[in-house]
Amino acid sequence: MLTKLHAIWQLMEGQRLRYGAAVAALVLASCFLYLVPLVPQIVIDGVLLDSTATPSRVVTHGVALLGGAEFLKHNLWWPALVIAVITVCAGVFTYLRGRLSALAAEEIARGLRERFYDHVQHLPCRYFDTVETGDLIQRCTSDVETIRTFLSTQIVEIGRAVLMLLIPIPLMLLIDLRMTLASLVLVPPVVIFSFAYFFRIRRVFKDKDEAEGVMTATIQQNLTGIRVVKAFNRASFETNRFEGHNRVHRELDYRLYALFADYWSVSDLLCFLQRAVVVGVGIVLVAMGELPIGAFFFFLSAVSMFIWPVRMMGRILSELGKSLVALERIEEILHEERESCAATDLRPELEGEITFEHVTFHHGAGQAVLEDVSFSVTPGETLAIIGPSGSGKSTIVNLLLRFYDYESGSIRLDGHELTTLARDHVRASMAVVMQEPFLYSRSLGDNITIGRADAHNEEMVEAATVASIHESIERFEDGYQTLVGERGVTLSGGQRQRVALARALLTRPAVLVLDDALRAVDTETEAAIIEALQSRHGQQTTLIIAHRISTLMHADRILVLEDGRIAQQGTHDELRSTDGLYRRLLEIQASGVDELVGATGGTDHG
Repeated sequence: MLTKLHAIWQLMEGQRLRYGAAVAALVLASCFLYLVPLVPQIVIDGVLLDSTATPSRVVTHGVALLGGAEFLKHNLWWPALVIAVITVCAGVFTYLRGRLSALAAEEIARGLRERFYDHVQHLPCRYFDTVETGDLIQRCTSDVETIRTFLSTQIVEIGRAVLMLLIPIPLMLLIDLRMTLASLVLVPPVVIFSFAYFFRIRRVFKDKDEAEGVMTATIQQNLTGIRVVKAFNRASFETNRFEGHNRVHRELDYRLYALFADYWSVSDLLCFLQRAVVVGVGIVLVAMGELPIGAFFFFLSAVSMFIWPVRMMGRILSELGKSLVALERIEEILHEERESCAATDLRPELEGEITFEHVTFHHGAGQAVLEDVSFSVTPGETLAIIGPSGSGKSTIVNLLLRFYDYESGSIRLDGHELTTLARDHVRASMAVVMQEPFLYSRSLGDNITIGRADAHNEEMVEAATVASIHESIERFEDGYQTLVGERGVTLSGGQRQRVALARALLTRPAVLVLDDALRAVDTETEAAIIEALQSRHGQQTTLIIAHRISTLMHADRILVLEDGRIAQQGTHDELRSTDGLYRRLLEIQASGVDELVGATGGTDHG
């Protein structure tokens, strides 16, 4: 608990001065608020009534301060004006308290969101293999908002509740000890009940928050994959699945509000009982002539002013519990180890020489994805990699980009061990077109230049031409300013691949990687892209990963992977004349084409 409170204190770093000013404004506002009922008491007991009870020192000094009894008898407008001025002052300081605390909370929330987002950007790929995106979104939004709300209002309310209770006690003791005790008799039970409620609400809110994270993740997954849901007619199933998660969330939410109801009802009862005690004791003392009517009025007003803030401690503590849970969920991510980035990491100019020596890699404790893999690529060379699904082709790319670090062996770029190079420098020296290209919901031009925002229009057009997408873009009404839908959904699969290819080419990388990037384009477009890439042969090292032999047959060298090992390597002519996996794949693909031609009667259906 103390650790979590210390975490909130650390969170306030940089804004503590504002909070200090807010507390100072709160103290002044509270003092002015208690002066409001004190002025009528002074006038009633010191001026208007002849009570048998001896006036307190507070009344005696107050009358003198306001101008004396004779002056006040003939100028009752003066106390009214004083009350108005005091009320305005209290309002001004209350406004300052709210403004200062709100500004501080907004700055803290902004910084926390940016810190969280930056941290997520630098987490290793292994982390994202298991985490749900929707849950991360909820932590960055809903949980941060919970903390912001607490820091904006409730944290200052804690100070208000304490000050509203402590400030009047000296005055109350000066006026009457018995009434002071009567006014405070039920405050300890209210505080104890509030703390007991805090520990209950914290556990329930944690369960509710986690249920909300599951629900958010379900929504995110289904909206992202809405076309798959529709294509497989899974709308009813997904609706029922969401209803199940929503039901769990509602039940936990209901438990939360049931606890609120229990607290408010019991705390209200205690507060009303406290006022009843004050009224009862006060009436008895007034009847006995031992308490002036004005003093009774002050105690009744004072109790009404501090008992409700004290009663709000339950809500404040519940918000504290919710904030501690939210902060715990955020810190759970922030404590995840970031990708290593040492100041000693090298940043040499890379030309594209790649060397794998006896590299082995596992995903978790499972079977090796790559085992004892060795090959080399000279700068400007085009290396193609082919093999069955799961043979480790994409893993080679992931290791090169340092998405994962290899366990044994050696990977070198231009003679430098890969693990000694800065991750961002390695990735900036490479450009990759993934199997599933991701496009932002922006214009086509923005998507192509995302890796080089300073690129000239001519360079963008050149890259798009090489990728065989320029003519397609020109046919759009807005050309390169055409907005694409989320993930590029308004484009065809082939168009998305070619835009991603243009984006990669524009960066002028030392190493260009096409990870099955031409599978969604037709053979004619594929041939045009390959021809354009061949015209740039030698300008950068190129790795082509593909399943279609037509995509890679023009490469300088071809690696054939099988079960995480290199089964064969050589040129297309060498491999097709050698018995092995490559030849079998070539025969299978050739026979598939022949069968298709035979089935269509040799006609071209476009």
